[in-house]
Amino acid sequence: MSASEEIRAESYVGFDSITQQIEHKLLKRGFQFNVIVVGQTGLGKSTLINTIFASHLIDSKGRFASDEPVRQTTEIQAVSHVIVENGVKLRLNIVDTPGYGDQINNEGCWDPIIKYIKDQHSAYLRKELTAMRDRYIQDTRIHCCLYFINPLATLSKLSEVVNVVPVIAKSDSLTFDERERFKVKIREELVYNNIRLYPFDTDEDEEEEVQLNHTIRSIVPFAVVGSEQNVIIEGKSVRGRRNRWGVVNVEDSNHCEFVHLRNFLLRTHLQDLIETTAQIHYEAFRSKQLLALKEGVSQRPAAQQQQQ
Repeated sequence: MSASEEIRAESYVGFDSITQQIEHKLLKRGFQFNVIVVGQTGLGKSTLINTIFASHLIDSKGRFASDEPVRQTTEIQAVSHVIVENGVKLRLNIVDTPGYGDQINNEGCWDPIIKYIKDQHSAYLRKELTAMRDRYIQDTRIHCCLYFINPLATLSKLSEVVNVVPVIAKSDSLTFDERERFKVKIREELVYNNIRLYPFDTDEDEEEEVQLNHTIRSIVPFAVVGSEQNVIIEGKSVRGRRNRWGVVNVEDSNHCEFVHLRNFLLRTHLQDLIETTAQIHYEAFRSKQLLALKEGVSQRPAAQQQQQ
């Protein structure tokens, strides 16, 4: 079929208002975003989530005194919140995981996480295949995995089933030179292990989007600092951390890359994370399941004939 010729209407028709109609419906319905956090205990996973969304969403497991015992997440837990910003409702589902990488032998420690992610795909597929399915299927598929680096082997497995965004937590414990050397080492290991991370370029991307993705990949892994505390810097209240050497301003890109991470997750790639989950990760899972189902059905008559 040849490409349709583009024709300009001779007078105003009004179908350009469809974008406003779509926006109105979407605003009424709200948006769903599901994120899972993976990493060792004590890296500040809960604090970073609270910092990104500027809200207290998860209680920190960290110690408030040196003599307190370390509190750990012992099983995969999901916490849901509805956050409203300028009339836009975001239904946020945060999945907290046990401290993976905590044990001496961490072989297979990521299996429950991968199973959990696949279980969400499976639940969505079952609802999608029912004869009388809901108009809007509740979506619990994981759109983003914030991966607190260590160990890297886990990353290879996770990147096959979810959009992985690696972060270096508590980066203020590193000098800038140490941080950069660590980043270079991580990137080299990603290339060596042939690990392909989000964001992915597509043929539909415009030059501006390709350039933005290139910039993001040049930053990854994000070296971040999280804080729910406000400190005063030059008479201005900002989120940060005060120590004996000075103050770390979480939202100052000269101090850490938190702002780049937040902008990436929420301001430039939120919709793409959701679409990539549906079009790439879920579609791959769905295809495998349906092919397996088809093969099972085709093999059943042959088995019945042999029995006869």
